[in-house]
Amino acid sequence: MGPHPAVAAIRLAVRRVLHDVLHDALVLSDGRTPPPDTSPRDHAREGDDSGPLVLVACSGGADSMALASALAFESRKLSVRAGAVTVDHGLQPGSDQRAAEVAARLTAMGLDPVEAVAVKVGREGGPEAAARDARYAALDAAAERHGAAAILLGHTRDDQAETVLLGLARGSGTRSLSGMAAVSGAHGRYRRPFLQIDRHTARKACLVQSLPVWDDPHNADPAYTRSRLRHEGLPALEKALGKGVVEALARTAELSRDDADALDAWAADADPSVRDDAGELLCGKLYALPAAVRRRVLRKALIHAGSPAGSLFARHVEEVDRLITSWRGQRAINLPGRVEARRQGGRLVIRQS
Repeated sequence: MGPHPAVAAIRLAVRRVLHDVLHDALVLSDGRTPPPDTSPRDHAREGDDSGPLVLVACSGGADSMALASALAFESRKLSVRAGAVTVDHGLQPGSDQRAAEVAARLTAMGLDPVEAVAVKVGREGGPEAAARDARYAALDAAAERHGAAAILLGHTRDDQAETVLLGLARGSGTRSLSGMAAVSGAHGRYRRPFLQIDRHTARKACLVQSLPVWDDPHNADPAYTRSRLRHEGLPALEKALGKGVVEALARTAELSRDDADALDAWAADADPSVRDDAGELLCGKLYALPAAVRRRVLRKALIHAGSPAGSLFARHVEEVDRLITSWRGQRAINLPGRVEARRQGGRLVIRQS
């Protein structure tokens, strides 16, 4: 008798991602792409401890515990080493003890190395953004410390739908509507196997495997925007529009990502053509670009100058864009990260003060 359908679904999703990681590792190791009919399974050896290390980021919640369990199971079949990192944000009493308990459960699964990392959460961008920034910084550091090829994240299709709605509400443009990428980060470090799996399936997989899970009270706290969207916004949409809203939003993310990727590539190609020999942006040449391409060039320039991507919203870029399209002698524009943009002598000058 095979595993429960929920368990089978999450294991298949993780297996596919591990195959991708192995394929990428093979390309890096010998500098050439394996033949298309070569499966990473052909290179697997049971118990091989020389393969790439894959870490799972695990909070102890149902999504990440299901992911950790699937990684532990699938890694034994492939030449992949499997470990885990749990991040203690220090935002609740006893969080350090909870992190230690999660680490002990992960070790009991056979994951190695397992590490509990404490972080200090700042205030920039609000509590949710600050916690996310601290978490990713800790995960990046852990990957570097252990030489990990990839870190698996437990974001589900429901998380993707919430991300799309948040982007829509903020008016953040096509890139924001594209949600979370299946592969992101430097050198494709972050992998999200569960973007096509709903939250219920992950929780069911934990239940049938008797995996203890921790439900973060912040996820039910109406003080947090995502929590309100999860418990009030999405249910209201499904009541008004019928079932299938989550699936439709996830499809919207996929379609938007294709469009955004194409526009980003266009903007990258156009960037050198709108600069002078000193690398300054030329307003006349920027004006000639399509608006969607021009704003991408501007956003990239602002981030390069020091404006944090997470705090740089569409309205900021639109203000800078008006220096190009509606120039009437406006003053310099102050942007997040103490970045200043001004039009001067037909050039757009972007500096950090």
